[in-house]
This record gives sequence, structure tokens and C-alpha cells, in this order.
Amino acid sequence: YIGSHTCVELLGAGHDIVCLDNFSNARHDAIGRIERLAGREFPVYAVDLLDEPGVRRVFARERIEAVVHFAGLKAVGESVRIPLDYYHNNLTGTLNLCRAMAEAGCRKLVFSSSATVYGMDNKAPFREDYPLSATNPYGMTKLMIERILTDLHAAGGGWSIALLRYFNPIGAHESGLLGESPNGVPNNLLPYIMQVATGRLAELSVYGDDYGTPDGTCVRDYLHVVDLALGHVKALDWVAANSGVEAVNLGTGNGYSVLEVVSAFERASGVAIPRRIVGRRPGDIAVGYADASKAKALLGWEAQRDLARMCEDSWRFASLNAAGDGAGAGASGNSSGAATSCDSAGAVAATCGGAGSARAGDGAATAGSGAGTTSGNSTGAGAREVAASSGPSAAGSGAGATGGNSMGTSAAGKGAGSATACEGASAAGSGAQPKTERGAVQC
Repeated sequence: YIGSHTCVELLGAGHDIVCLDNFSNARHDAIGRIERLAGREFPVYAVDLLDEPGVRRVFARERIEAVVHFAGLKAVGESVRIPLDYYHNNLTGTLNLCRAMAEAGCRKLVFSSSATVYGMDNKAPFREDYPLSATNPYGMTKLMIERILTDLHAAGGGWSIALLRYFNPIGAHESGLLGESPNGVPNNLLPYIMQVATGRLAELSVYGDDYGTPDGTCVRDYLHVVDLALGHVKALDWVAANSGVEAVNLGTGNGYSVLEVVSAFERASGVAIPRRIVGRRPGDIAVGYADASKAKALLGWEAQRDLARMCEDSWRFASLNAAGDGAGAGASGNSSGAATSCDSAGAVAATCGGAGSARAGDGAATAGSGAGTTSGNSTGAGAREVAASSGPSAAGSGAGATGGNSMGTSAAGKGAGSATACEGASAAGSGAQPKTERGAVQC
């Protein structure tokens, strides 16, 4: 979801990108849609970050100058149920990526972190210098990766790293071609509202109306996904010109309650959203929003799109893709990856996939149909099949195959026709000779 929109903005800014995705939580037709919006193609590798040899081969093949790392599992509740899968996937995948980058001499990285690292005890607005903590395995993986990357910079070698702490991205591309298309029942507010509005779900459950907020419901910092994508472009500009490690909030600095978001969506869509108040959800804080002043000062970035625009664009995407199989830029987590080059000659690699509610073991996509994709995918304009994912989890199975994608320096979206899925003894079509299947290369 975030990665696919970032791919569009990187390509629009003149960067060359290469995309790595295991397609465990992404739709293959998103690649064609990205290319349609950008007006050009890019290489896509069906590779899992847990497949370290496969990741290294991509770096050997492409001249990658910077990496945007979106790949990871991100469902809080699921992380509590299967913590080992989350620690293995998110931490091991990141370690594999960093080693491959170091070997290739690529030391510029933008990491997809989260506002969840602020824990339960800080008071909004959250500043980057607040004490950090985590209340679930997902949040702990983000916190641990921030520590790993900070230590990596401190060890020398000229690393430049931006740790982007996202708040609550919603919205969709104004074209209606890209948006959030979660696998199964959504975990996040806007995708859930969209499915109620289109009749796929009966009603919205509101978790608590007795918080100390104006209407009693939780308040969060919602920002448009395109603004968030543009924040990655700015962060890549920063890592290209600097050496250091910086944590930066990406949010609007404004909080909206659950009921305010519901009302804004009803105005944008003209559709009434049935809702029911239920008990509080464990771990939810009453109010959370960003102090976004550092992003403006350091990166020259600030959010431009308001809540009405977020809801209008979300509704456009939902109504154009109401069947659930027309377009999706990936499930609610990071699905596609974007990368940019520090100079237009080199590429930025984006690691995608494995975000959202995908579970470890869903595995990488098999020749054109990824785990969690619906039977109607690959119907988007310009969609192309992707080769079976490389690595131990190829063929759609395999423990820990979720969210393992990482990015490479040339821009690639997921599963584009130019994608090359090398690696993987178990990959479909593996063998001594490469096999071409509808534009994708299987090695």
C-alpha cells in the first residue's frame, strides 16, 4: 500500500527504481497500475528478504544506490499470537538486507518504522526525543530495528539512515488505480469503513466511546498516503546528501477521532455507515498524534491533504474496485516497495511485501498468484504476471516467507513483467535454464 504509492512518486521525481517483493501480502496487478501512472516500466524481483543469497544476487545484478525498506509483518494482534514469526521475519529480513547492502557498498537507507514505538505513556503530540517502548511483538520489532540501524551507523562505514515513524496513513491515489486492499477482514479503520460502504461488511465496530476525548472515541493522526509517499522522496534526498541517522515523524500534527473520520467519509461518499459501540480494545491509547516540526525542518516536508481529501480518494478507490479484485496496491501493510536512486543513474531498491495481516508461512507468490491475492487479481490495466518467488518459501508456502521483501536500488514494483525471480531451489520453474513466463523470468 505505502510502497506502491511511493513507487509512483519516486518515478515521477525522475528516480530509477528496483522492487523486491515476496508478494505474500501484495497484488500483482498493482505493478501494471504503477507503471501506467508513471508512464514507464521498472524491474521487479520476486524475492523474500529471508532468502539472503537471493537478496545478494539482486544487489549484484543491479546498481543500487539507496534502499527504502518497507518489508515486514505488521498486524499487532497477530504478532501477539505468533511472536517468533514476527521476530524472525522482521529482524532476520532486515539483517539480511543490511549485510547485502554493505557487501554492495550501498549505505543509504530509509526505514519504515512506526509511531507504535512511542508506547503507552507519552503525551501527544509525540516528539522524536520522547522515551521509546513497545507493548506488543510487532512494535518491539520496529524498536529493535531502529536500535540495530542506529548501532550500524555508530560502527562507522558512512551509513546514512532515516527512520520514518509513520502515524496513520489512509487515502488512495487520486486516479483510483491504487489504494489499500487488505487481505481478509481489515485491521485498520478506513479500509473497514470502505468495506462497510461497499456492502462487504455489515457494520463498523467502534472500540470504546468512553475515552477522555471530545466524543469519547480514540483520536489518531491520519495522513494521506500520497503525502507519506512524498515524505519518502524527501527522506531519500536527505540520506543522499548526509551521513547520519535521524528519526523523523511523518504525520499531520492533527488528531481526528474515530467518529470524526466516519462522518467525513459519509460526507465524501454519501453513504451512511452503520456502526456499533463495543468495548475498548486492549492496548489502545486515547490520543496519539505527531509533532511534525522536525520533518519540516530537516526534510522540508509537511502534509498537504486534509481529512476530506483522504476520504474522497479512499471512496473513489473503493467504488471503482468494489468487487475487491480490480486493483489493490497491496494489503494494508507495506506491500509494494519503492526505491530511488541518489542520482538518476542509479536505482533505489524498495523492499516490499509481508506487511498487513499476512502470516508467516503464507509464502511468496507462485508464478503469478501471490498468497492473499484474490482469484480476480492481475486484472488491472497493464498487469503482468510475476515469477515464482525465490527463496525457501517459493511456491506460496514455506515458513517465515511473509514480509520478507527488501528493496534494491533500481526501481521495481512488484511482479512487473520485467521482474526476475532468481534464486530458490523450490521456485517454480527452477533449474539450470531460465524459464520465461509471460514476461517474468524464473531462474
